[in-house]
Amino acid sequence: MKTLKILLVTFIITLVPFMVKAQEKPKPWPVSDEYKNMKNPVEKNEASLKAGQSLYIKHCASCHGKTGLGDGVKSRALKTFSGDLTGPDYQNQTDGEQFYKTKFGRGEMPKYEGRLSDEDIWNIVNYMRTFKK
Repeated sequence: MKTLKILLVTFIITLVPFMVKAQEKPKPWPVSDEYKNMKNPVEKNEASLKAGQSLYIKHCASCHGKTGLGDGVKSRALKTFSGDLTGPDYQNQTDGEQFYKTKFGRGEMPKYEGRLSDEDIWNIVNYMRTFKK
């Protein structure tokens, strides 16, 4: 029994790290001043947060995770880490930057232009602000 435990521990230590796919860090994503300086026209209130939460769960949580940590069920299949929406790298972006990235997407981040209204995207932006640590 002791030999079996040693073999199992050896397997875990030596082979499992090679089985886990390493994800790339996202590359910088510049946003034009037009969007960066855009103000969110949707008031951050209970109705907006509720709508944003519902939309986030339906369209975003599978990659970004229920609480925005980038640990959604589809995230493991991505080449690039979907990002931690709770930390300063994300939360220090303007609402306009978040709107732009959600609307137009890039790479593995799908674009929601034509799939969601601008108001829906702004509601999602309002909801994602609640992830701030």
